[in-house]
Amino acid sequence: MSTDLFSLQGKRILVTGGGRGLGRALAEGLHNAGGQIALVSRTPEQVDAAARSIGSRAVGLPGDVGTEDPAKLLDRVESVLDGPVDVVLHAAGIQHRQPAEEFDRSAWEQVLHVNLTAPFLLSQEIGRRQLVDGRHGSHIFIGSVTSRNFVPNVAAYMATKSGIDGVTRSLSGEWSGSGVRANAIGPGYFRTEMTEPLFRDKERYQKMLDRIPMGRFGNPEELVGAAVFLASDAASYVTGQMLMVDGGWTTY
Repeated sequence: MSTDLFSLQGKRILVTGGGRGLGRALAEGLHNAGGQIALVSRTPEQVDAAARSIGSRAVGLPGDVGTEDPAKLLDRVESVLDGPVDVVLHAAGIQHRQPAEEFDRSAWEQVLHVNLTAPFLLSQEIGRRQLVDGRHGSHIFIGSVTSRNFVPNVAAYMATKSGIDGVTRSLSGEWSGSGVRANAIGPGYFRTEMTEPLFRDKERYQKMLDRIPMGRFGNPEELVGAAVFLASDAASYVTGQMLMVDGGWTTY
């Protein structure tokens, strides 16, 4: 297999949540593989700084996928990319931790909207345009170990990440015959702003570490290979899958 299959040269790629954390690391990796990247994030200064740091083929767009109309957001993205989106990677997400019997309803609804409804609606709009134009595409969602395994006090997050698995399979089943693939990446625990409270809890930290066969947590850059693969022609016959990148967490 030629390594050219992994090249993203000429592909226009949208990364949500690209201003920080895993989204930023993934955006940089996709850029380094040759892609032209539009990063979307809520904080203008953050997303602009990320784009400048990543390189000349990256542009930052302030935007909130949870509130902005998907069609209008996509119009802005396609304007700065000078053409239609080939690949979307949904890295935007939020978290709320609370015991299930106390879980706040408004927090539940917000987590479901940002983590599940918003990426579906954005992919719906992108996919609709790709199908109408007869273009191939790759939609990459971010799942989690909680897509498969239990983690306490994150009922809404677990619901969304289980739902992401379903959305991925659903879009794949409906669209892949037209050349529009849908897959997901299931990260284990990586140290980001979202997970920082857990890393500060020494007892919880050790419990999590004990569950990982590789005996360590991941570095954000270790997700890049999966993203580049799923975005590239090397994965042309891969669809409807969630690729776990978790150090073996979900093996038991």
